[in-house]
Amino acid sequence: MTREIYDEDHEAFRASVKEFLDRQVVPRMEEYAGNHGLDREFWLEAGKQGFLGLEVPEQYGGSEAGDYRFNAVLTEELAKVNMTLPSCVGIHADIVAPYLVHLTNEEQKERWLPRFCSGELLTAIGMTEPGGGSDLANLKTTAVRDGDDWIINGSKTFITNGGSANLVVVAARTSPEKKAKGISLFGVDTSLPGFSVGRVLDKVGQDESDTAELSFEDVRVSNADLIGPLDTGFISMMQFLPQERLGSAVTNLAHAAQILAETIQYAKDRKAFGQPIGSFQHNQFLLAELVTQVEVTQAFVDQCVIKHTKGQLTPVDAAKAKWWTSQVQNEVLDHCVQLHGGYGYMNEYRVARAWRDARVSKIWAGSNEIMKMLIGRDLGL
Repeated sequence: MTREIYDEDHEAFRASVKEFLDRQVVPRMEEYAGNHGLDREFWLEAGKQGFLGLEVPEQYGGSEAGDYRFNAVLTEELAKVNMTLPSCVGIHADIVAPYLVHLTNEEQKERWLPRFCSGELLTAIGMTEPGGGSDLANLKTTAVRDGDDWIINGSKTFITNGGSANLVVVAARTSPEKKAKGISLFGVDTSLPGFSVGRVLDKVGQDESDTAELSFEDVRVSNADLIGPLDTGFISMMQFLPQERLGSAVTNLAHAAQILAETIQYAKDRKAFGQPIGSFQHNQFLLAELVTQVEVTQAFVDQCVIKHTKGQLTPVDAAKAKWWTSQVQNEVLDHCVQLHGGYGYMNEYRVARAWRDARVSKIWAGSNEIMKMLIGRDLGL
C-alpha cells in the first residue's frame, strides 16, 4: 500500500540521505564494527550534510525543519543499513536535541548548538544506571551544590555514544527529599576531571556502537551547565520520552521491512528440491503473513508520526508504537533467519546481524513490560 505521509521535499531529502549512506557510510560498516564505534569523520560528514541539526534553529547552524517527518525519513534510511546507525545518530540528533533546543538558555545554545550541528560536539544522554533499568525516578547519581558549582557523583550504564561523546546530558538527584521531583539535568563536558569512561560494553549485537559505562567522581560543573530549571529534570525526561519511543518505533519497522524485502528476494533465488523455496506453500503463507503484519503496523506508525508532527502524540500511543514494533520486528527477523536456513545463523549474512541487533529493541527506551504498564494504566486498570 502506498504511504501518503511524505511529500516531494521529504522524498528529495530521503534521496540525499541514501546517497550519503551509499557513498560514505556503507563501505565502512565493517571498519566501524571492528572499532566498536563510529569515528569522528562520520559525524563531521553527517554534520556537513545537515543531518544533525534538523531540530536546531538556523541561527545556531541547524536547518530548523519544523517537521518531524524529516527526522522519520532520516531514521528510516539509517535503519535500512542497520540498527546501529539510527541508534547512535538518533541519540544525538533526535533525543538529545530537544533538551538542548527547548531547555537551554541563550548562552548555552551559543556554546553548544553550532558544534552539535557540525558534528564537532558529539552528545549522549546519561539516564540509565546500574541496577536502575527503566526506573528513572529512582536514580542514585547526585549533584550537590557547592557555591556556584555542583559536584556530581555516580555512574551510568548502557550509554549509547558513551565512549566518544564530548557532552553528556546527565540526570542527577539535586533534592533527594523530593524524590522524582528532585532530579535535575546537567550538560557535562567529558574532558572535566573526575569524569571517566569505563568499559565499552561487549554487546550481543550492534557492534558498531560504542555503548559504555560512565563514572562521575567529584565532577565539578558550573551552575551555567544546569539544563532547564532546577529539580525539573524528571518532568523534562517524561516530556521528551514520547519522541524517543517514536524514533525507536520508526527504526524497528524500517529495519524489519528492509530485511524482510531482502529475505523475499532470497526466497525467490534460493532453490531446494528443484524449485525456489518461496514457492513452497508454507513459505508463501508465512511471507504473506509477515508482509501484512509489517504494512498494517506501518499504518499505525505513520499516524503516530503525523500526530507527533502536529504536537499531538500522546505518551500512551508512543508506548503502543514502541512495544508493538519491537515485537513485530523480532518476530519478523526470527522468521527471516529461519528462511535462510543455516546461512541465517552466520554472521557474514545481514539477516544474522540484523536478528542480533534487533533484540535490544524490546528492552531499551523503556522495556516492553513498562510500555504495557503505561497502556494498562491509561485503561484505568
